[in-house]
Amino acid sequence: MSIGIYISVPFCRTKCSYCNFASGVFSAAQMGRYVERLCADIAGSRALAAGSGVEVPRIADTIYLGGGTPSLLPAKDLTALFAKIRAEFQVAPQAEVTVECAPGTISDAALEALAACGVNRVSLGVQSFVDKEAAAVGRLHTREITLNDIEGLRRVGISNINVDLIAGLPHQTAESWNESLMAALSTGVPHISVYMLEVDLESRLGRELIAGGKRYHSHSVPDDDAIAGFYEEAMVQLNAAGIPQYEISNFARAGFESRHNLKYWHRQPYFGFGVDAHSMLPASDQSRQQGTEAVRLATTDSFDEFFAAAQTEAFPVSTGQALEESFFLGLRLNRGIDLCELRKHFGAAVETYDPAIAELVDAGMLSRSGDLLQLTPRGRLLSNEVFAMFVGADG
Repeated sequence: MSIGIYISVPFCRTKCSYCNFASGVFSAAQMGRYVERLCADIAGSRALAAGSGVEVPRIADTIYLGGGTPSLLPAKDLTALFAKIRAEFQVAPQAEVTVECAPGTISDAALEALAACGVNRVSLGVQSFVDKEAAAVGRLHTREITLNDIEGLRRVGISNINVDLIAGLPHQTAESWNESLMAALSTGVPHISVYMLEVDLESRLGRELIAGGKRYHSHSVPDDDAIAGFYEEAMVQLNAAGIPQYEISNFARAGFESRHNLKYWHRQPYFGFGVDAHSMLPASDQSRQQGTEAVRLATTDSFDEFFAAAQTEAFPVSTGQALEESFFLGLRLNRGIDLCELRKHFGAAVETYDPAIAELVDAGMLSRSGDLLQLTPRGRLLSNEVFAMFVGADG
């Protein structure tokens, strides 16, 4: 069994108006301090695992630096971080190594550091190729900068590139959304992620929407029907262009699916480090004997508290909870879930979900062919409602 490594890097050049993630603008000195703490936590990962009743596979076949904007890290800090990961884990020769980058933050020095550290996949937070839309939510890049960054990544040998797009940004129209889709396709990147804007009510944009004001371009946010229409148009355009959808928000050419993110949806083990990082690790034999199948770990989302001791909480996952997760995580994937496979692992407990399944099929949100369950197009639009049906459905 192998493991995925996730590193949270909560640093940004500026805070996007729709964002309420545990990230912010910090000095270079704080970055160095943070990386030192990360390295110490990675070095202590075996001790943490032992105290949490979990097993930690030695081989890592995916590494993912997310944020925030990991590409803001100085080259020396990035190098130190990867060196520590490789010292504590056996990184597989063909491991997928991803770093999230914001367009405009990938300097020549950053390009060299990414390549030297073995990074072979980059996820670009473009959000929109229409400069007015990007600027409206606080993004600092332009279409030209993004295209130059893609060219620079390919120049150093990184061609496995993802582009993030958001459907529902202020000022977005059907025409401008199509412009972004066409621009993304014209770059030739093999992976595109499409997220429908879900405004966090604690973000600046969210608070302004609640207040009915006009700051942060809140009065120009498309309505829910328009956003759903943008998403449906993306499914049509990307599938037609040979970049088929494989997960609710993700589209990729064959062989370019995000191997790290697939670990989340397949409930495979991953170990997270840093502010607001999460882990899912298999329970030790002793914990399994006590009815625990896995353990999820969560680190504080407070940057200041992160530097204090004992900031990781452990949450045991029972067999029943693991079955719930198998439903609502597995259904995110276009391939769906095989009830026969679930029965092999969970036995007759799977049948307790038959009423929920039948109701969702009748509502047109799930399709069922024998033991194969999949979200319908309508189910993808209303996926949160679908998933809620599997939480606590076993009584």
